[in-house]
Amino acid sequence: MKYPLDCEDNFEKSLLFWLMRYVKFKLSSLSNKELKNPEALGEVNLMLNRGVKNIEELDALTKKARNAGLNGVNTYFNPLKKLYEYLCHYRLYSLKQIDENLIIEILASITGSLSDASKKNYRIAMINFFDYLDKNNEEDEKAHVFDISLKNWAGVAGYKGVKLPEFMSEDELSKFLNAIETTDFKSNTIRNRLILKIIIFTGIRVSEALHIRMKDINEENDLYTIRIRGKGNKYRVVMIKKELIEELLKNVKINYASQDALLFVNKKGTPLTQAYISRIVEQILFRAGIRKQKNGAHMLRHTFATLLYKKQKDLVLVQEALGHASVSTSRIYTHFDNEKLKLAAEIAQELNNNKTNDDVFNIDDENLDIDENNLNLDEKNEQ
Repeated sequence: MKYPLDCEDNFEKSLLFWLMRYVKFKLSSLSNKELKNPEALGEVNLMLNRGVKNIEELDALTKKARNAGLNGVNTYFNPLKKLYEYLCHYRLYSLKQIDENLIIEILASITGSLSDASKKNYRIAMINFFDYLDKNNEEDEKAHVFDISLKNWAGVAGYKGVKLPEFMSEDELSKFLNAIETTDFKSNTIRNRLILKIIIFTGIRVSEALHIRMKDINEENDLYTIRIRGKGNKYRVVMIKKELIEELLKNVKINYASQDALLFVNKKGTPLTQAYISRIVEQILFRAGIRKQKNGAHMLRHTFATLLYKKQKDLVLVQEALGHASVSTSRIYTHFDNEKLKLAAEIAQELNNNKTNDDVFNIDDENLDIDENNLNLDEKNEQ
């Protein structure tokens, strides 16, 4: 069914209406291969049919759908939530006032500190949303076409804007592991220690760790092999020395109420969330006295990959261990190879040691005749 673009007298209500319609559309078009709770998704769709009162309510429903297993919905909704908040400050009277220049102006404000990968997500979300509007608005048998393509948006600058991932040094990692052993999570201590150690010692994604089942873990001599379901339902195997997690694995409590027989669930059998794991990591970093700009659980994966490359200097090994589709994705970790930088420092030291005292220049400051007032230091004229 198609609706007038300005279906409410109020701009904010009209935009909220279309965001709600768009979220409902995405819930039915995204892959449901990882859907764990169909009942929860049904409740979300029912609430969306009834309508939402504000952006916070829509945000809560979107998170509920994500927790039910539709993980991709956040990739589309979070950028649009930011767009909604900014557009409301512009005090527009009609959605028809939105054009590509305005979207670019807003993107420049809200994505300045983001990585290129995040900026690409924002670009995709904007294009997808306004394409949906183009196809679903109609008034007097005519549709308003936004034609938002963002071809001229310079926010994404290829690999020039790629930020180095946050990671822990070997000393910091040692402190972090000690903090894991001394942190008391009450009845969840063994479970929490186990998932953190599996992530830090294998480099798997948090989402991959949350999908591990006991039957995915097998013994092979002094190793555990863990079958991992990665992005795009691609499977791979990672290995970890038995001595690192054997006692934890033997004593972890299995909740057989878990519908998918998952290893890492709460008392009700509900899977743990990535947000919960990140909060655990933040607490342990604080206890260890480690301060990072980004202190979420994904940093553990970056730490594993960084140390793996520094020790082995094997980019293909990093690619296989982390489950990257392309070795170019793994290449970011070569930036942490300090051996070449140390070589550059040693060469500079050699140059300094090779200087001779015969080359000393004697300058008498008192007799140095320079008119500073007439000295041309115009940086604009420098070539």
